[in-house]
Amino acid sequence: DIKAMTQMVKEYHNGCEVVYGVRSKRDTDTFMKRFTAESFYKLLSSMGAEVVFNHADYRLVSSKVLDEFANFKEVNIFLRGMIPLVGFKSTSVYYERHERIAGESHYPLSKMLSLAFDGITSLSIKPIRIITGMGIAVAFLSFIMIVYTFIRYFTGATIEGWASTSSIICFLSGIQLISLGVIGEYIGKIYMETKARPRFIISERTDLIRDLSHPTDT
Repeated sequence: DIKAMTQMVKEYHNGCEVVYGVRSKRDTDTFMKRFTAESFYKLLSSMGAEVVFNHADYRLVSSKVLDEFANFKEVNIFLRGMIPLVGFKSTSVYYERHERIAGESHYPLSKMLSLAFDGITSLSIKPIRIITGMGIAVAFLSFIMIVYTFIRYFTGATIEGWASTSSIICFLSGIQLISLGVIGEYIGKIYMETKARPRFIISERTDLIRDLSHPTDT
């Protein structure tokens, strides 16, 4: 949409360093495309990735943002989630994308899943913590089952042989998941450290500190 470009330039002149082009609606998409796209953004958000809903790669970025973005040294770059990390004042301009006149989409479900996987692994270690949580839940529930089995055994109730065996197996499986999660936490921290992302970004410099250190005599 050419009109959106004009509006994006206006927002830039109004002081916005990043202007996101966002689709206002997806009426021209098929049900499957619309469903997978919405699921894609919701999945990224649930995993802790800061993304703009329905924004792809249509954006206006100032030279100041590009200079700061150059400090991100990682090789696998997920722009949709990394541009918001830079910070700076931003806004969104909504546009309507018309139906494709010719040709077919070359972005099938497999590529969208690959993009989602890249985005999650680039910006979040939450999947590792989900594994840890699953391990804790499995271990806790199986431990309760083991205690329940022992209580029934000592009260003279008939215990099926598979009950105690399956409870112990589930408990040990939960412990294994917890162990993998703990190891994953360390690996995840190492992974995020190797990205060497800047700890902070200076948006604007002033001479306030210098003025306070050397007040003008009156």
